[in-house]
Amino acid sequence: MRKASISRKTAETAISVEIDLDGTGAYDMATGVGFFDHMLDQLARHSLIDMTVRAKGDLHIDDHHTVEDTGIAIGQALAQALGDKKGIRRYGSCLLPMDDALVRAALDLSGRPYLVWNVEMPAAKIGTFDTELVREFFQALSTHGGITLHVDQIHGLNAHHIAEAAFKAVARALREAVETDPRKADAIPSTKGAL
Repeated sequence: MRKASISRKTAETAISVEIDLDGTGAYDMATGVGFFDHMLDQLARHSLIDMTVRAKGDLHIDDHHTVEDTGIAIGQALAQALGDKKGIRRYGSCLLPMDDALVRAALDLSGRPYLVWNVEMPAAKIGTFDTELVREFFQALSTHGGITLHVDQIHGLNAHHIAEAAFKAVARALREAVETDPRKADAIPSTKGAL
């Protein structure tokens, strides 16, 4: 059962995450940040990972702690659900177009967190959402999920399209990486024998 539940509480946020790696992409998000919920919906839907997120944060200050801490909790849930990573494909990539935006994501569920972020948002805000928080989310996800993650913007004029293409591209890459490899379902995908 490749499922996980994480609860994380600090002085700034209280977050719970439930995921099922073998789901259908069902989602139920409630973070109090509308645009972020929309992006998390895309992450679940396009990765085919069932995901429920509940977050209560210090939104009277800003959205930063809520977005970052949600990334931490989802990363922790992914790591927990993957366990020893036996049988997974491990690597995933996607080149995703969305109108004017074209974003490439490539990742390795290596246990070695590293983020390469080549994305430039043409606007500081999408509605009331700070666009710099997109990177903050993926930094937290990468660090706490043990994921080497590269995200590259190839084209893009509209900040909403760029952000959404990034979430969808990472989702599609994640879908590929967490899938069971039918040719090596009983093996850890590393010559080291451990990830």
